[in-house]
Amino acid sequence: MESPRLRLGLLALTQLIVALDYNIVYVALPDIGDALGFTPSSVQWVVSAYAIGLGGLLLLGGRAVDRIGPRRMFTTGLALYGVASLAGGLATGSELLVAARAVQGIGGALLTPATLTLIYRGFAEGPARNRALGAWGMAGSAGLAAGSLLGGVLTNYLGWEWVFYVNVPLALICALAAPRLLPADPDRTPGSFDVPGALLATGGAALLVFGLASGPDSGWNSPRVSGSLVTGALLLAALLVVESRTRDPLIPLRLARGRSLSTTMIVIAIFQATLGGGYYILTSYLQPVLGYTSLEAGLSFLPLTLVCMFAAVKITPMALGRWGIRTTLSASTVGTGVGIAFMIMGATPAGGFWTLLPGTVVWGLFGGIAFVALFASAGSGIEPHEQGVASGIATTAKEIGGAMGLAVIVAVATATPDLLDGLHIAGWTAAALTIAGGLIALALEPSRSPTREGVAK
Repeated sequence: MESPRLRLGLLALTQLIVALDYNIVYVALPDIGDALGFTPSSVQWVVSAYAIGLGGLLLLGGRAVDRIGPRRMFTTGLALYGVASLAGGLATGSELLVAARAVQGIGGALLTPATLTLIYRGFAEGPARNRALGAWGMAGSAGLAAGSLLGGVLTNYLGWEWVFYVNVPLALICALAAPRLLPADPDRTPGSFDVPGALLATGGAALLVFGLASGPDSGWNSPRVSGSLVTGALLLAALLVVESRTRDPLIPLRLARGRSLSTTMIVIAIFQATLGGGYYILTSYLQPVLGYTSLEAGLSFLPLTLVCMFAAVKITPMALGRWGIRTTLSASTVGTGVGIAFMIMGATPAGGFWTLLPGTVVWGLFGGIAFVALFASAGSGIEPHEQGVASGIATTAKEIGGAMGLAVIVAVATATPDLLDGLHIAGWTAAALTIAGGLIALALEPSRSPTREGVAK
């Protein structure tokens, strides 16, 4: 039998790859724009194309995990990720790179629900799963930290292409290890694949993310943005109608209507919205306001990230075991909002790393706990054959919330002529929304004290 520790190591490494790729391209964008002929406004699509591919396919990817099997989707997602990363590094034009990034997003849309499902199915609900999710969350935090620093080093010494090439050997290692370390998939779940639901979910989510990503650049009143948002919302509304009448739906509506998952979706959307907004605020304060270099700004994120990693792997499992999901999630989300507020208080004209440090430490401590608690909540009480779609629903809410939150925070921050004043208003808005999310988490049903521990057979 495969070792649970090695299996968890593989799943954590995969999460590190996904998180690494989220941040690694940012510092390379100026070089990519110069090399491939992007305009200053169009280079954002190197980031946005990935978000659209990921956000648009997560619901379909989650159901595919349940229907076809998590190990199959895990290896398929890694293959797409590796091939698209290679294509991105070899790209000779902007269109090719944007297409490669979209395929990377599709790979992530298969990989993320597959990884979470393998954790949910492979580790019994309670202490064992909490520890596994803690390690998974720590790997994600490590990837975010390493992304900014590694992206700067690779771009400076080897060229922008290497922010994509670095994914290829990592994806290959994980794909080769998967058949040895991951349990074989069970027999395929009987039932049809809801093609109309899949088309509506993919089109609706992709258009919504596309519209939100386009808003800051194209203007919220432009036909491209408003048309995408309205059409995406209509497709998702049609999805709910179709799913309510389908015998074997892509998204079982009883899951989305359930108090636990629906509350988790709201809280995770708010949490990701203010997380992305907080990163934008902190970066904008350090670089345009204070004049930090990209390397100095990246190093300023290290305390936040290291504390977040520590909290995810050391504090969260203990907190979940002692206080349960509802109390842990509510308290940690409120604490995350307080940390953002402290950070904004330290963002003064004469401030810098040391005035920000108390706020970023509090933010990282409680944010690391909240992130893991959110995904523990998403998988709590869900039947094994529906873990994929549950994780897909939660992660879709996370991606849409992140895109929407970043758009709102950018709009608030840039509405004021003085950038620092705008960042302060945006920061207080993010802090208030995060605290509100923590209060919403109190609507979760109290979790029962787990009585078993270990790995599910």
